[in-house]
Amino acid sequence: MIIEASQNTGRVLEVIKEVRAQSPDTRIVALADQFDLSFVQTAHEMGVTGFCLTTSGPEVLINSVELVMLGESILPFEVVRSLMERAPQPDNQLVQDDSLAQAKLSDLTACKLSAREAEILGCLTKGEANKVIARRLDITEATIKVHVKAILRKIGATNRTQAAMWASQRLPRAGVSTLNV
Repeated sequence: MIIEASQNTGRVLEVIKEVRAQSPDTRIVALADQFDLSFVQTAHEMGVTGFCLTTSGPEVLINSVELVMLGESILPFEVVRSLMERAPQPDNQLVQDDSLAQAKLSDLTACKLSAREAEILGCLTKGEANKVIARRLDITEATIKVHVKAILRKIGATNRTQAAMWASQRLPRAGVSTLNV
């Protein structure tokens, strides 16, 4: 269900509550010109899993709704950036060598990558193009692009190269398929 959320936020939250009461399994996407962080937090707590900007292109909106239908959560980068700027920065602490592998695996788990995203991220570390990955996984190139965008968003990378570097520091050498994320 797509809810136009640019109107009275109180009323939007009431509609979300009513939808949840009538159909708890319905996936909800909020669509607005901009999002207030307190609204995003409250709506997410109430069960909204997608937040899309009306300024996004049609392909982005379609892909975002498709991802929500598949069980993914969607947040515009502007909202993520605002959340990151507000988040307290952890103190720089040294990690013991024996706990380094555990810390790296927890980094992957914290990013909540799906098994498919982890598989695609492994392909990115090998420098494979979308077309090659799509053929290997027997899915469309457009689907690969959607997954790559989701990966970039989840790990905070701005491009494929950054994602590959991030993954090469965190993924086991044997490959991504051994991860249970």
